[in-house]
Amino acid sequence: MKTLTLTAFTALLGSAAMAQDITGDAAEGEAQFARQCVSCHVIANDAGEVLAGRNGKIGPNLHGVIGRTPGAVEDFRYSDAIIAYGEMDPAEDPTGTAPMGDDIEGMVWGVDNTVAYLQDPTGFLREALDDPRARSKMAYKVRDEQTAHDITAYLVSFSPDFEAGDEPGEGTGDEAEDDAATETETETEADTGTETETETAN
Repeated sequence: MKTLTLTAFTALLGSAAMAQDITGDAAEGEAQFARQCVSCHVIANDAGEVLAGRNGKIGPNLHGVIGRTPGAVEDFRYSDAIIAYGEMDPAEDPTGTAPMGDDIEGMVWGVDNTVAYLQDPTGFLREALDDPRARSKMAYKVRDEQTAHDITAYLVSFSPDFEAGDEPGEGTGDEAEDDAATETETETEADTGTETETETAN
């Protein structure tokens, strides 16, 4: 298990034109994934190695889910609603949670839409598609918003294609380099006893 500051963790994942902050605790998300998700989901890499879960197959494999098009796992039978959501133009998402930017092509799972979906899968799809009959095959709801953030942060740690960056309106380019330098200084201060925010992930 490794500990990263939130800014450093974000920098490792890249930078998108419209970023979504990773505010959850990945370590807590790991615990909640084990409690709430493993009966249906597994996280297994391309080689088939199970990285988390107990090989649950009711739901799709969640390896790389953040940054992936909804409804895209090969051979998994998704609901029509989740497939339709994956085909949406993110700019037309009425929930306002879809990640957008020059580096993002089409609809993908980001931080905000994943958190919203986890809390009410069918309700989220009905709002996104403006269809009261839309339904997700995922009946389970993560009742607590912070828990949904934590689980999402945990899933990000298994999603190398996901891109995250600074708050919209904050610096990019040279300013982002300045932020990285500031982070290095913060970590140095931490060595001398100054408290710094951390992000824990596998």
